[in-house]
Amino acid sequence: MTDREREDHEFSEGQGFDDPYEGFDLEPPEFEVDPDKVDPVDSRVLTDMLDRRNVSADAVDPEQLLDVGLEYVHINRHEQAAETFERVAKYTEDTRLEQEAWTNKGAAHAQLEEWDAAIGAYKEALTFDEESGAQRASDSSSGATARSDHAATAETNLAYALWESGHSEQALEHAERAVEIDPRFGEAWYNRGFFLLERGLAEDAVDAFDNAIRLSFRNADVLEEKARALEALGEYDRAEELAEEVEEMRDEAEQQLLE
Repeated sequence: MTDREREDHEFSEGQGFDDPYEGFDLEPPEFEVDPDKVDPVDSRVLTDMLDRRNVSADAVDPEQLLDVGLEYVHINRHEQAAETFERVAKYTEDTRLEQEAWTNKGAAHAQLEEWDAAIGAYKEALTFDEESGAQRASDSSSGATARSDHAATAETNLAYALWESGHSEQALEHAERAVEIDPRFGEAWYNRGFFLLERGLAEDAVDAFDNAIRLSFRNADVLEEKARALEALGEYDRAEELAEEVEEMRDEAEQQLLE
C-alpha cells in the first residue's frame, strides 16, 4: 500500500439515460443470437458481436455504449468497463468522445491496479492534444484556451499511475501539466502537492494543497497531506490541528456509513 490511499479514479459522467429509465441491455436490439451457435452464458459474445468485422459502425451508438461502460463502473465491474470504453474509442468518430473513452478506460484499469494498461490508455487520450498542437498555438495567440475536454483529467490520472508504477519524476511532470491545462481543477493541485512533497518540496506542496482546498477539493486526504507538509516545515501546531480535523472527518464518515 502507499502513503496516499485513493479509493476512486476520475471517470467522466457520460450522457445518462432517458427519463423514464427503461434499463439497458448489453445486446443491442439489432443483434439476434442463434442459441444453436452461441452459448448464451459466453462472456465473449458481446466482444465478438461488436467486432468491426461483424458489425457496421452505424449499428453502434458510441454514447450509449459509453453509458454502459459507466454502469459497469458503478457496479465495480471494471474489467468489463475497460473493454466497453475501448470499443467506444474504436467506433466513435467524435474525437472528444474518443478521448473521454480512453481516459475512462485508463481509470478502469487503475481500479484494477493494472498500471501499465492504465498508462497506455491515458497516453492514447493525450495523443489528441499532441495532434492538435498547431491549432492550440493558433487559438492561444488569440487569447483562447484550446485544450481538449478531458486532457487535465488524463494528465492527473496518468501522473498517479506513473507514481504507482515507480516513475515518480515523470509523475510530477504530468501533474504540472494538469494544472497548466486547467488551473481550476482541484484534484490536479492535490496531485501536484503530493508529488512535490514526495520530492521534499514541502513549502511548494502546502501552496498546492491550499489551491486544491480553495477550489473546493477539500477532504481528509488533502488535509492529511497538508498536515504532513506542515510537519516537514516544523509547523507542528498547525499540523496537529489538521490531523485532529482529519480524524473527526473520518469518524463522521464512518458513522454515516454505519447509519
